[in-house]
Amino acid sequence: MTQHAAGNDGAATEAKLPRRDWMLLPLLGVLTISLIAGSTELIARRIFSESLSSLNNCLIMDDPATGVRAIPNSTCLYKMPESLPIEYRFNISGYRADTEYATKAPETYRIVMAGSSMTMGWGVQREQSFAALLPAELSRLTGRKVELYNNAMMYEVPHTVALRLDETLAAKPDMILWILTYWDIEYAENASPVRIKPLDSTAFMGRTRGRLKEVMDEKSLAGAISHLTGIAHDLLDSTKTKYLLQHFLDESQNQYIESHLQGPEAEFLRAEPSAEWQRHLRSFDSYAAEIAARARAAGVPLVITLVPWRVQASMLSMDEFPKGYDPCKLEGTLRAIVTRDGGTYLDILPDYLTVPNPEQHYFPVDGHPDAGGHAMIAGFLARELTRGTNSTFALAAQQQPALEKSK
Repeated sequence: MTQHAAGNDGAATEAKLPRRDWMLLPLLGVLTISLIAGSTELIARRIFSESLSSLNNCLIMDDPATGVRAIPNSTCLYKMPESLPIEYRFNISGYRADTEYATKAPETYRIVMAGSSMTMGWGVQREQSFAALLPAELSRLTGRKVELYNNAMMYEVPHTVALRLDETLAAKPDMILWILTYWDIEYAENASPVRIKPLDSTAFMGRTRGRLKEVMDEKSLAGAISHLTGIAHDLLDSTKTKYLLQHFLDESQNQYIESHLQGPEAEFLRAEPSAEWQRHLRSFDSYAAEIAARARAAGVPLVITLVPWRVQASMLSMDEFPKGYDPCKLEGTLRAIVTRDGGTYLDILPDYLTVPNPEQHYFPVDGHPDAGGHAMIAGFLARELTRGTNSTFALAAQQQPALEKSK
């Protein structure tokens, strides 16, 4: 009996971990997690690398007389996380085009296109953009020679479209084609260049040090955990690991829509616009009315269309929209505004219904269309501009000879 008891005491003693092991095991756990996190971050940085140079190096951001514009004859190479390196080359007029303003050749139909980053061709090579693809597609469908000047610019807002309208009209266009996204409406109240805040790494580090001090000073465990959670969230936000996770999660349509409808960028998709969005729309209306009146006085048709952002394109392919949201609501509102102001509205949203999962032709995180998306949009624009004998393109083409004779 004595030996048996002694044996049990020995087993209990052997089962007891040394104090050193109690310290090493958590450290090993932390080291393992750190190795996994570090490896994931290295992989994410390799897959979603981003160039140190910026397109902003080619832009003049602080000229209130013109809004944001490009430095003439400048070239910038930029790679965003989801794209290949893209060359942004600007001509002598400061636009991303391979041609300069010139006298229009006889029998040539000229379009001048306005818009913001999507229209300029953000994320794709110039020759892959719908601005570059559209003229050839229109020529194919109509048998006419069509040329297009792309006057779109990064951070363009309706105010700067109005500022540069005299320059647009000086090109003697047969049509002004203004491409809108929700962004153009959201920033319609900006009467000055959009301010882009640079990433401030020193501010981030200072904020992190401040939070660590708060953890050390915290009296309660719950408070310390709350501060540590905030630090972890900030750290994750600054990593490419978050980008990697978001990229692959956003490839799932349901996950993507659910997560984006929870953010403030989904306001334009609401079936009942908020007071803020109604204010944005009123601002857009005032600029659209001014631009339409000036274009009409010059005898130039103004055609406006809305190209959906990725989340909007994704919702269009759903059988049933989430409660309280309608991806077609903004289009209907814009149609009413544009036609009331004397412009022509071109509806391409029904064309998205013909493409299964059109969001696959957009960059998942960035939201702009990729090369396939630009080709898709060019096809939609050409189809709707030339649809039927009373098409926008045909009517504008009929009006122009009469206008030229009257001059």
